[in-house]
Amino acid sequence: MKRIALFALITAVLMSCKTESSTSLFNGKDLEGWHIDIPEMDTVPSAINPFIVRDGMLVSLGTPQGHLITDAQFEDFRLEVEYRFAGVPGNCGVLVYASKPRSLYKMFPKSIEVQMMHENAGDFWCIVEDIEVDNMLERRGPKEEWGITEGKKRRILNLTDGSEKPVGKWNSMTIECLGNELKVWVNGDFVNHGYNATASNGQIALQAEGSEVEFRKIVLTPISSLSDSGGQ
Repeated sequence: MKRIALFALITAVLMSCKTESSTSLFNGKDLEGWHIDIPEMDTVPSAINPFIVRDGMLVSLGTPQGHLITDAQFEDFRLEVEYRFAGVPGNCGVLVYASKPRSLYKMFPKSIEVQMMHENAGDFWCIVEDIEVDNMLERRGPKEEWGITEGKKRRILNLTDGSEKPVGKWNSMTIECLGNELKVWVNGDFVNHGYNATASNGQIALQAEGSEVEFRKIVLTPISSLSDSGGQ
C-alpha cells in the first residue's frame, strides 16, 4: 500500500509540474500580452480592430486583415490551439517564429505560417523565412520556383486529407517547435514535419484573413524534445 501511495504522490507531483509549466496565452477576458498590426487602421479612421473577446473566446473577425501578435518571443515550445470557423469557412493561420512586421505584401510578418484555411489545415507557408520537408518537389512544386517572397512558391502541402472536423465543430491544432524543427497535428492526425527552418525563435501571431474564427484555447508549454510522429 505504501508503494502504491508513493507512486500516486509522484504521479500527482509530475502532473502538477506539467500543468504549472503550461501557460495560456489568452486570459479569456482581454488581449493582454498581445498587440495588433492592422495596416488599414493606419489610414482609415473608421477601420475597426478585427480581434475581439466574445463569450470568453478570442475572435478573429477576419476583416480588416492583419495580425494579432504576442508581445513576448518564444522558443522550444508546444502550442495547443482549439478553433472553429464561426460561420462561412475560409482562411486563417498561426504564425510561429514571427519577427519583422509587414515583410511580405506590406502585411505579413516574417515568419513560418501553419495554415488553418478550411480543408488545408497544416500546410506550411514560408513568409520571408524558409523550411524544408521530405518530398519537397511533390509538396512544393518545381525547385526553380521556390522562394520566400512575393510571387514565389511558398506553400508546402501537408500530409493528410480529411483531418479537419465539419464546419462549426471545434478543431484542435498542436504545433511543436524545437530549434529549427516543427511538427504539426490536427485533431490528433500528424499532418506536417519541417526541419532546417531559417528561424528558431520569435513571436506567435494569429491572422485576420477574411473569415471569422473563434479560439477557445491557446496554450503554450516549454519542451526539450519533439513528440513521436504517431501522436502527442
